[in-house]
Amino acid sequence: MIFVDTSVLVGYLRGKSTPPVEMLADLDADGVPYAIPFLCCQEILQGARDEREWRLLRGNLSTQRLVLPADPAALHWEAARIFFDCRRRGLTVRSSVDCLIAAQAIEAAATLLHDDEDYERIKKVRPGLRTERG
Repeated sequence: MIFVDTSVLVGYLRGKSTPPVEMLADLDADGVPYAIPFLCCQEILQGARDEREWRLLRGNLSTQRLVLPADPAALHWEAARIFFDCRRRGLTVRSSVDCLIAAQAIEAAATLLHDDEDYERIKKVRPGLRTERG
């Protein structure tokens, strides 16, 4: 399974041409299944510029394959541990949400399509995190 991170979704929605965005466009065009962690939906909706855009984004997201963690409490414990382990190794992760998404991708044995350096830092303490940048 492929999980798509907010960093790629934002680029896709803005019409950017980056390797991860192009990979998402190819997945979509080829009918390859992918999923969006629910946390990414929250991040996307938080960035809406106005009520109209919020409704459009909410409508679009509701048509996607969205995934929730199997055990939310365990996911939060693991995300906190990832953040802690990164910090102890001198690695700065700018968003604790990225730790939650990484933990969920690991839990689901999914490959995370992203355009965010935080995930490459996280991989240094969680080699089980599979990532793709297009």
